[in-house]
This record gives sequence, C-alpha cells and structure tokens, in this order.
Amino acid sequence: MTPSLAALVIANAIPLVGVLFLGWTVFPLVLLYWLENVVVGGFNVAKLLLAQPQQPAYWLGKAFLIPFFLVHFGGFTYIHGVLVVSFFGPKGAQGFDLLTTVPAAIRANQLGWSLLGLVISHGLSFYWNYVRSGEYQRASLNALMSQPYGRVMVLHMTVLLGGWVVMLLGSPLFALVVLVVLKTAADWRGHRAERRKFAPSGQETRARMEPADA
Repeated sequence: MTPSLAALVIANAIPLVGVLFLGWTVFPLVLLYWLENVVVGGFNVAKLLLAQPQQPAYWLGKAFLIPFFLVHFGGFTYIHGVLVVSFFGPKGAQGFDLLTTVPAAIRANQLGWSLLGLVISHGLSFYWNYVRSGEYQRASLNALMSQPYGRVMVLHMTVLLGGWVVMLLGSPLFALVVLVVLKTAADWRGHRAERRKFAPSGQETRARMEPADA
C-alpha cells in the first residue's frame, strides 16, 4: 500500500469516531463528504497550475482554464452543497447561505479534525503522486479539467443515495458505518483510477529501467 492510499484509508476512518463516539447522524457525515469536494477542487487548481510547466502553450491554456474551472466547478459544488443542507440539514437551515450555514455546522458537529484529515490525505496524495512521482510532467489540462467531476459524481451518488437510505432508517449506527465503508471503497477505486490515468506510458517505463549509454 502506498503512503497516499494509507492516508486515504486513515482519513476516511476518522468519521467513524464521529459516528461511534460523537453521535453523528447522517447530516454531519454527508456534509463532511461534501466538504471534501471543496478540498479536491482546491488541489485540482494546484495540479492545473503545475501541469507540464516546460510547455509554453500550456500556460496560455491555464490562463483560460483555471478561472473557468473555478467558476464551473465552484457552481457545481455550490449546488451540491445546497442539496446536502436542504435535504439532510436541521429544520430551518438556510441551504442557499452556505457561507453561514456550513461553518456553523462544522463547529456544532466538531467536524474540524475530520476535515483536517481529508486535507492532509489529499495533500499527501498531491505531493507523493503528482509532484514526487512526476505526474505533473505527464498530466494534460483536458484530463485534469474532467477528472474531479467523475470522482465527485461517483462519490456523491454513493453518499446522497446512501444518505437517503440511512435517513429513512432513522440514522441507525450500523447504517452510518456502512455508509462510511461504501464511501471509502468508492474513494479507493477513484484514487486507483486516477493513478492509472496519469501513469507513465510503456515506453517511458522501459526508458527508466534501461541503463544509460556509457
């Protein structure tokens, strides 16, 4: 298991503490998973900025694509946040006023440590895979633009559908634990798919293994 995968498992296990010992219901759990989208989007901006820095044409593309991604992914994430607060939040919660509702919910449900764990997990993956392993030298802007959407959609289909089931069941402990496990499995699969997408080509791998000419 790579360090980034180990960090992913640990970060996804932290919410179990909230479920088992802090009395979390479905709302703080689903809200935490929505907050992870914000983290993913932030690191994707960093990936776009660092992608293939030796290519002058890429800098021209970045000047357009990074602002576009911020607006488009930001709007996409905002709509998801409104749905999370409106469907799962407490009665009277202002779904459209996320800047007020979300920080208050983080404090009320003690989500800070879990959110920090997710930031560290994605930060380690960013450093270990994207920077240290050289994915930034191979990543295309088109792939980076589309990658977060596929992952977010899979995760949110899992989380929102699972959250509905858990809520209908009255948020029993077992169902909440199952939701954590399902989300972790989806995250694991998404992480592995991302590594395959940015893996070196066969030619590059062989070049690395062959000794340099004397």
